[in-house]
Amino acid sequence: MSPASFTVEVVVENKSLARDPEGETIHHNLILKGGYSQVTNVRAGKLLRMNVEASSPGEAEQLVRKLCDDLRIYNPAAHVCQVRVVS
Repeated sequence: MSPASFTVEVVVENKSLARDPEGETIHHNLILKGGYSQVTNVRAGKLLRMNVEASSPGEAEQLVRKLCDDLRIYNPAAHVCQVRVVS
């Protein structure tokens, strides 16, 4: 079977118990001051979108998970990393 192309997204965020200064700044200085008091919290993160050639969506996801771990795309002590195939 020839490889297909898949789009895989990686979301890296601070762990839930860790402070998120960027999210706090966005919440206080933009959202609340802009009049959106219904928003009670903001967490900032990074989104990486990769095009991956693989024989299946599962293989594409597994490859990107390994890449993130091997290349230290995130710090497991401070961050959570979510990987999902979107197409």
